[in-house]
Amino acid sequence: MKLSKVPEKLWTHLIVDFITNLLVVTEKNVILVIYNRLSKMTHFVATIEGTSAEELARLFKDNV
Repeated sequence: MKLSKVPEKLWTHLIVDFITNLLVVTEKNVILVIYNRLSKMTHFVATIEGTSAEELARLFKDNV
């Protein structure tokens, strides 16, 4: 079994995922989940299905 190295700096090792098929609330139906492995801090960002890569990058920059 190979063990992962423990990250040494904040926000260098992330897990990013989506929660989809949610009920539409304020015109949003997807949650972008960004998880920092070192601090265990998680950000949840409401967005819409079909968001472009450029828009996702902007959401990440503005919310993390």
